[in-house]
Amino acid sequence: MISIVIPVLDEADGIVSALQALQPLRARGGEVIVVDGGSVDATLELARPLADQAISAPRGRARQMNAGAAAASGAVLLFLHADTRLPEEADRLILDALAAGKGQWGRFDVEIAGDSPWLGVVARMMNLRSRLTGIATGDQAMFVSRAAFLAVGGFPEIPLMEDIALSKALRQRGRPLCLTARATTSGRRWETHGVWRTILLMWWLRLRYFFGADPQRLACEYGYVPDRP
Repeated sequence: MISIVIPVLDEADGIVSALQALQPLRARGGEVIVVDGGSVDATLELARPLADQAISAPRGRARQMNAGAAAASGAVLLFLHADTRLPEEADRLILDALAAGKGQWGRFDVEIAGDSPWLGVVARMMNLRSRLTGIATGDQAMFVSRAAFLAVGGFPEIPLMEDIALSKALRQRGRPLCLTARATTSGRRWETHGVWRTILLMWWLRLRYFFGADPQRLACEYGYVPDRP
């Protein structure tokens, strides 16, 4: 079984369509777990009828995904952003790739939905960078065997760069499986703040993280809002 873990916060506007897209996978035996980090809207109530589990956890994407992994039943974990859609038959593609014995974890190529013609360039850059570095990001729908996830201790509970930190830990166990089928993620972040401005900001934050900058400080610069009281 594949367990899909979706961390959410105030996603009432899009959670129903996100979960409806996963119903064929559930019909094939997959599990969907929504982990809410303290939404003040109806996210959790809307999610319950369309998920196998809809639970709450302390706010923070890493903490929420770790909580979802702990609640999951599957031998394979897939971490999915609420604004990302999986390719057709993603479960079969993942299971076939893992069964081939060439890796314990991986991600999909990504395409970015939006109006800007630059978003296609951004997606190609992301996919190429991932292949060259062996680092995956959350937008690429990361998947991993439960055994490998537990062996590296799950996501480090930091407010930003948790996907990069997990990739680095898993890379010690082997290179990622880079599946060419495309997950589609929303371009709203890039279009709201400017495509190239967002790219430069992310490169700058990742460079500083590489050289040891405090993830909490980087998260604040990225726009992360501290936990609600």
